[in-house]
Amino acid sequence: MRNDRNDLEKVIVSEAEIGQRVKELGERLTGEYEGRNPVVLGILKGANVFVADLVRAMDIELQIDFIMLASYGASDTPGEVRVKMDCETELAGRHVLVVDDIVDTGQTLKALMELLRMRGAASVRSCVLLDKPSRRTVELEPDYKGFEIEDAFVVGYGLDYAERFRNLREVCAIKKRVYAVE
Repeated sequence: MRNDRNDLEKVIVSEAEIGQRVKELGERLTGEYEGRNPVVLGILKGANVFVADLVRAMDIELQIDFIMLASYGASDTPGEVRVKMDCETELAGRHVLVVDDIVDTGQTLKALMELLRMRGAASVRSCVLLDKPSRRTVELEPDYKGFEIEDAFVVGYGLDYAERFRNLREVCAIKKRVYAVE
């Protein structure tokens, strides 16, 4: 089944804008992590596309790993964050760059960063493609971010709705009728 473009409201970030920003972030991260062999830790599933493009834009030695998290709480409110699939890399003493697709409440990213510090990482920083500061419920500011966006339900470039739209090359707002419960 194809993605139905009639389900999309508008393009929030174009493919060209994403490409340019990823290149800029890669250059900046290259300078900041040169000689440190960081672990780029992507949060699955949404960040996988961003991680792939970002690491190719970083011209340094690095290691890539992934982690999958789940938030247990009411269906629309974040709860306790649990590790569903852990990374395989030993992080103690390593410089870790956590890469995520989007940060809104900040609860998941903050919990993960605290966990990595408890595991003994030498440093823990965050890089997100999209930032929705209007939805923040915890004190958290990503160290690096691609774009600050409005409070909209977005899909594409790894982000999904019910596993749909991850393969779009741009980030789009989805129409409310698609996800709203009647």
